[in-house]
Amino acid sequence: MHHPEELKYSRSHEWVRREGDRVRIGITDHAQSELGDIVYLELPEAGRILQQEDVFGSVESVKAVSDLISPISGAVLEVNDALIDQPETLNQDPYQSGWLLVVKPSDVREIDALLDAAGYEQFLEAG
Repeated sequence: MHHPEELKYSRSHEWVRREGDRVRIGITDHAQSELGDIVYLELPEAGRILQQEDVFGSVESVKAVSDLISPISGAVLEVNDALIDQPETLNQDPYQSGWLLVVKPSDVREIDALLDAAGYEQFLEAG
């Protein structure tokens, strides 16, 4: 499993990448691997206000349906609509073209409280 050092991670298997005053959010390589082949994705509309730990959508694979949990609070600025027609992109490239949302955080301290790559790997090992 690959977990880029520059990202932050939630215990619900989402990642966060800071991009100036915005963050990009996706699911981790571990999450897509556990889900298997992803066949359907439900995402919120731009403009939605998320609270940390809110369910903001769902991902359906051949194995299961899983909720997508917001790792931070903020306003949804962009949604990766390309994934609706090509949800398999999440399996192929979860950290680049497989991003889900761009959010303007309401409290950047929530980002700092997320796991770093080493902490996320320890969390996975602890099971």
